[in-house]
Amino acid sequence: MEHNDISVGLDIGTTKIVAMIGRKNEYGKIELLGTGKAKSLGVHRGVVNNITQTIQSIQAAVDEAIAVSGIKITEAVVGIAGQHIRSLQHSDYITRPNSEEVISDDDLEKLEQQVYKLVMLPGEEIIHVLPQEFKVDGQAEITEPVGMYGGRLEANFHVVVGQVSSIKNIGRCIKSAGLKLAGITLEPLASAEAVLSHEEKEAGVALIDIGGGTTDLAIFKNGIIRHTAVIPFGGNVITEDIKEGCSIIEKQAELLKTKFGSAWPGENKDNEIVSIPGLRGRDPKEITLKNLSKIIHARVVEIIEQVFIEIKNYGHEEPKKKLIAGIVLTGGGAQLKHLKQLVEYITGMDTRIGYPNENLAGDSDESLSSPQYATAVGLLMNGLNKIEKNKINNQENNQEAEDSSEQSEETAAVKEEKPPKKSIFEVWTEKFRDFLDNAE
Repeated sequence: MEHNDISVGLDIGTTKIVAMIGRKNEYGKIELLGTGKAKSLGVHRGVVNNITQTIQSIQAAVDEAIAVSGIKITEAVVGIAGQHIRSLQHSDYITRPNSEEVISDDDLEKLEQQVYKLVMLPGEEIIHVLPQEFKVDGQAEITEPVGMYGGRLEANFHVVVGQVSSIKNIGRCIKSAGLKLAGITLEPLASAEAVLSHEEKEAGVALIDIGGGTTDLAIFKNGIIRHTAVIPFGGNVITEDIKEGCSIIEKQAELLKTKFGSAWPGENKDNEIVSIPGLRGRDPKEITLKNLSKIIHARVVEIIEQVFIEIKNYGHEEPKKKLIAGIVLTGGGAQLKHLKQLVEYITGMDTRIGYPNENLAGDSDESLSSPQYATAVGLLMNGLNKIEKNKINNQENNQEAEDSSEQSEETAAVKEEKPPKKSIFEVWTEKFRDFLDNAE
């Protein structure tokens, strides 16, 4: 079995760590070959706070995936999230030495590299630089400036920033778990890849990924990512609230939330009661479902309102920036009963739950198309797309080499073999890898 078309997505979450091995079938859908899942012990709000435990959890997830698939894993595409991630808008420009030449990829590269040199707060590093739209000599709203004439090239960028130490810690854990970093990407971008359609990204959509420790937001409009945010609350604070409010242990609170929880208190009758066994011979506790959903409701409203503030910050109320496709909810927290109705009620926007099953092959395990696996599926897709891109680049290079060998010698010299153009992000990942290797 060939292993060069196989990729691995590794989602390091606050509640669980998932390793997913897969490849594309002939229809372009993802065939899952093996999945491993482990309880995440060393991660708090998306940030590693115990290296040893995180390494063990990664190894447990990876070992399970290896056992199921029978494939040895050496590298993985990893997601990064956490409360230290922030984003900002930035515009920058370059003046081109010769406006008689057309704008090339190199000019865009130069402009993006300039953004990477932005001075950040101490201990922060730029993770993604995402161009929004360009201006050439003052002419605005250009999406693809390559091939145009112009002396001044400027662009608006969406810049995602994270803490160097947190990113390094993740890299460290992966390395110690015996894996190489095939790529690193922002988790809401990975989830978006798995659950959003092109039409939604075009029309304008807000993806809300409610995880255990954080709630991630990614806003798309006209097919371009416009805004990202990480809110440091997730499903775990809801469990915490139930634990405190009902004076029970965490395990019972989690079970109550997933089995009987609802985000809409009006739903439950006053006489619906759950009995919870007491600790060590104590009397059982009786909890009304109405109270339970009141506790959940209060916290969920707080999370959704914070997300809605971010959606307003992006400018959703301006006619040009309207999100026509509304909101898509995903992540483990999206499985909470009546959440969709509550989100529609608070935001007044159309809402649906996003499942990653559209990209999975038909015979995939039902449970893996649940919203809680959206990030892992997205990371896997990210890795597979990279493999495909490299294949295409290699084919083009081989084709050019063949063409040029058939041509006469002098023209052959002109056609140099061009290395495949790396995205800024791949360049960043490589720098990051070197950095980790040198940090030993």
